[in-house]
Amino acid sequence: MKCAVLQPVIAVALAAALTGCLHSDKVEEFGGPTMGSTYSIKYVRTQGVAPLAELKAATEAILAEVDVQMSSYRNDSLIETFNRAPAGTCQAMPEGILQLVASGKQLGEESAGAFDLTLRPLLDLWGFGPGARIEHAPDADQLAQVLEQIGQRHLRIEGEQLCKDLPLQVDFNSIAAGYTVDRVIRRLGELGVSSYLVEVTGELKAAGRKPDGSHWRIGLEAPQEGERVAQRVLELDGYGISTSGDYRNYYEEDGKRYSHTLNPRTGKPIEHRLAAVTVADPSTLRADGLSTVLLVLGPEEGLAYAERKGIAAFFVTRADGGFVTQGSTAFEQLFAAGAEQ
Repeated sequence: MKCAVLQPVIAVALAAALTGCLHSDKVEEFGGPTMGSTYSIKYVRTQGVAPLAELKAATEAILAEVDVQMSSYRNDSLIETFNRAPAGTCQAMPEGILQLVASGKQLGEESAGAFDLTLRPLLDLWGFGPGARIEHAPDADQLAQVLEQIGQRHLRIEGEQLCKDLPLQVDFNSIAAGYTVDRVIRRLGELGVSSYLVEVTGELKAAGRKPDGSHWRIGLEAPQEGERVAQRVLELDGYGISTSGDYRNYYEEDGKRYSHTLNPRTGKPIEHRLAAVTVADPSTLRADGLSTVLLVLGPEEGLAYAERKGIAAFFVTRADGGFVTQGSTAFEQLFAAGAEQ
């Protein structure tokens, strides 16, 4: 979900028109509001694909389910009910929530703590939580106090229950949208769709070919204020794309910039030069989480981590009043055909 009203949406679908297409198959699309933002589905209608109304109803049923289970902006969501419960609480949870918790714990362990689902109190402290925005940096004592109330090590799964040893507050905004994209794609596949571009609040995945034989194409947006410019065009087939960035959601105090992306290891906003990072992975959920991990790690440590783990990642770093870009080895190999665009 990645806090839809705050998340920088950098990966954007290119609305290329299908002109002169002589095929009987055609691209259809639908979309609408969700999670404080929007979703968009483009797919190729072939024989055996369910009617558009059925596809839309199935998609929106999943979106509604995710919202009522995982939203941090609904007091009645399952995760908010869990968040209000005291330390020592166990609560029965659906498979989706347990999957996200397991994925979050795995990402945190793999990255030596650069990913954490329990940062909600820190987000509130720094003014980036779902409540009122407070553009004022906390002092050291306030930070130390809140740091005692976070940590995925205090969150555990017991059978079908989610349990916490501290009064933790879980926030799925860093991975829920990627999870939702994967859920929607599985359901569309059950309804006959094999060629698609699915986007939910900026996280997306595409597979198959359009009727003219071309790939689905998306643009990576350059980190510029006030306008959207595609700086790299990618052809996708079976990969999810997620971008995390800090250039749109921040505030300044006494000349210092405070990003909405927090480093779980320090409890403070990131302070390095990395403006945005895009990750491609067959799992959109994992791409979603990894883009956050790499943004937290920064340009040097993040690139080294991506190279070591074989992650396909594209880094946009601030330099001398502008930006420089660099793709990991896996990214450049994956998208070599489109590198010249």
